[in-house]
Amino acid sequence: MSRIGKKIVAVPKGATLSVDGQTITVKGPKGERTWTVAEEIEIVQDAEGLSFKPRNDTAKAKALWGLSRTLVDNMVTGVTEGFERTLELVGVGYRAALKGSDLSLQLGFSHEVDIKAPPGVTFAVPKQTEIKIQGNDKQVVGELAANIRKLRPPEPYKGKGVRYQGETVRRKEGKKK
Repeated sequence: MSRIGKKIVAVPKGATLSVDGQTITVKGPKGERTWTVAEEIEIVQDAEGLSFKPRNDTAKAKALWGLSRTLVDNMVTGVTEGFERTLELVGVGYRAALKGSDLSLQLGFSHEVDIKAPPGVTFAVPKQTEIKIQGNDKQVVGELAANIRKLRPPEPYKGKGVRYQGETVRRKEGKKK
């Protein structure tokens, strides 16, 4: 039995959740999200919230049970609170700036790297060496942060590069004579 799948998805105040067949729509102050649940999963809506049950006892249904519940819970969290990832730029001359709603990065290349904001995602640059990525879709926010980090990952000798906030980089000792 799935421990995560058994939990009920509670709908907080300010959010509305509607079920139409296998399609779930969540509306909140930070936007609207829609997702279609697999046919192997049964959706039960009651006063407490939304619960999920597998329709049959197959391996696929068991695998999708907890996943479906978690994805819907992330949708509810996204439209009420939103998701945020913070990146730090470490290195001489590494800095970020906003150009309208897009992000412009100087990462030691001979050119600036411009990143367009996908729909539903906003960038914030509180300091030149800090980037905040905010949105209501956890996957899009995380994937965008990973793609920005991939442009200049932290290197082990000087620690320069783009890293997640709080990430520790394992340092190596340099060459000795």
